[in-house]
Amino acid sequence: MSMLISLQAIILGGFIMVKTHAIEIFDGYATEYDQWFLANKQIFLSELKLLKSVLDLGSTKHVLSIGCGSGLFEDTLHRQYGLPLFDGVEPSTDMAQIAKKRGLNVRVGKAESINLPARQYDTIYFNGSSSYIKDLLAAYQNCIKALKSGGHFILIDVPKESAYGLMYMLAKIQGNYQSEELANVLPKWPYLIELVDSAYWHTTLEKKHLLENELQLRHLRFKQTLVANPLYTNDSAEEPEDGFSKGGYVAIIAEKP
Repeated sequence: MSMLISLQAIILGGFIMVKTHAIEIFDGYATEYDQWFLANKQIFLSELKLLKSVLDLGSTKHVLSIGCGSGLFEDTLHRQYGLPLFDGVEPSTDMAQIAKKRGLNVRVGKAESINLPARQYDTIYFNGSSSYIKDLLAAYQNCIKALKSGGHFILIDVPKESAYGLMYMLAKIQGNYQSEELANVLPKWPYLIELVDSAYWHTTLEKKHLLENELQLRHLRFKQTLVANPLYTNDSAEEPEDGFSKGGYVAIIAEKP
């Protein structure tokens, strides 16, 4: 089965959510989130390749995904590459329910406050979730306690300074994608404006400072994808590149002493 057919089968399984909980950012958008990646298949594959490449740098035996969402990335990694289904933390009950149906062991909670077992994991990663956390230091400090010495702490998201980041910030200021300034430069299917409006954008250097100076992590490495202009990133899947100065989706890999 091809990755594209596989992705369609994963996303189109269809889950109906019933709300009986406090509202979180992604509640009510779980299905739309997955469908956005189906519409932007090459972007999804580029981001998946980046995640796979950074996970390959360490052990994937005991891995925790912070802000795992619907488990779409984790499920596809399992189906396409044979990686184990990782543990997850997710604040949205809507998203967590889908991730659980996909086989992930998910705990509902926020990165800043969830109680995690000490020194349990070889790798902890935030795949896009840092963009929905206002106090990054509090979240990272809380989660890193669950990482083993020598383990990898990985942050992947859209940098504030990237072409994607600048596009999203302009759309957030204006409240939509219909402005004259964005005419003829947008991807065919831009990210949901409601989720853009809820985001906090951070630069790569801001996160680098936190990891090195506040958390005393070491051996930082960087990988990037979505190097093409946002108008063209869904034309074909990109292979990850080293560095962070060009990508619309950037990974920082750090090691805990």
